[in-house]
Amino acid sequence: MKKKETDLLCAGVTRRDFIKTCVTATAMMGLPFAMHTRIAEAVETNRNPAVIWLHFQECTGCTESLLRSSHPTVASLILDMISLDYHETLMVGSGHQAEKSLHDSMQANRGKYLLVVEGAIPTKENGIYCKVAGKTAIESLRHAAEGAAAIITVGTCAGYGGIQSVAPNPTGAVGVRDIIKDKPIINIPGCPPNPYNFLSTVMYYLTFNRIPDLDSLGRPKFAYGRKIHEHCERRPHFDAGRFAKAYGDATHAEGYCLYKLGCKGPETFANCSVQRFNDVGAWPVSVGHPCIGCTEPHILFKMPIAEKVQIHEPTPPDTYAPVNLRDKGKGADPLTTGILGLAAGAALGAGAMMAKKLPKDGPAEEEKHEKSE
Repeated sequence: MKKKETDLLCAGVTRRDFIKTCVTATAMMGLPFAMHTRIAEAVETNRNPAVIWLHFQECTGCTESLLRSSHPTVASLILDMISLDYHETLMVGSGHQAEKSLHDSMQANRGKYLLVVEGAIPTKENGIYCKVAGKTAIESLRHAAEGAAAIITVGTCAGYGGIQSVAPNPTGAVGVRDIIKDKPIINIPGCPPNPYNFLSTVMYYLTFNRIPDLDSLGRPKFAYGRKIHEHCERRPHFDAGRFAKAYGDATHAEGYCLYKLGCKGPETFANCSVQRFNDVGAWPVSVGHPCIGCTEPHILFKMPIAEKVQIHEPTPPDTYAPVNLRDKGKGADPLTTGILGLAAGAALGAGAMMAKKLPKDGPAEEEKHEKSE
């Protein structure tokens, strides 16, 4: 039995749970199923890359979310996958002892360690609004980034500034990408982000020794490549024109779409509606709260929760069932809407089949076709 596997078993992580996590991460990253064995091998044989985790302007909610993940315990798995050399919330040491661990790791692993940043960085008045060990956040970030192989920002605060950067932004808070320009930066936004997005990013890096494909905002495409709205369990209600009108009323209790209550799902790129949280299949929309767009820098804390985002059509077409059909007794009922939808689909399908039978080479070919008949 390999030492890594023995360590995981001692930490309470069974082989079955370990492989299950690797399979889950493989699926999240959009890799072929067979790749889970390569990911497992990379985690088992990797020499525990050093990780330095810095905290700045934040609430520590991202770390707390990570620690409370389970099935298996991601905190235990992460601590065995990597060498977490510095983390102000988790480490036992403090003061000079903690600072020595930080600097020793940076020196011994220069050019190889991963730098994880949680929290925004204040820039006004030379960054005096956040200091650790007598140094400003800007100084600490720049110093730690010099020897890092790559930087992973955890949470919207570290990625884009978060709530600290909202106008009037008295501390001049910004995200890591606004300060560091010469290092690969992977943003894992969210308030908090799903811990499995962070886990999968680390696994990808360990397996392929490079960062995953990123979108224009620096987010891994495997986790932030599609809108929440596309896979939301309330999407059928949206398509049928059934919207919750107020919190606590019948339309809300029956699971109607939350768009008119301010749900930002149609404009939010994330996998919350698929991956869920807390290993119990829950996420904000499933428990009745609109998505607040916490992965989007132009939405989170920039728009009131009740304000609707503008989409291709603010409301569904008139052919959909109206939301007040039960109150006023008019409009097509859901069953009729479904039947009409099936009829329309059948008509489109028949049209497509007819189109396939039509000549494809213009009038000459059509005339030739008629003569042959």
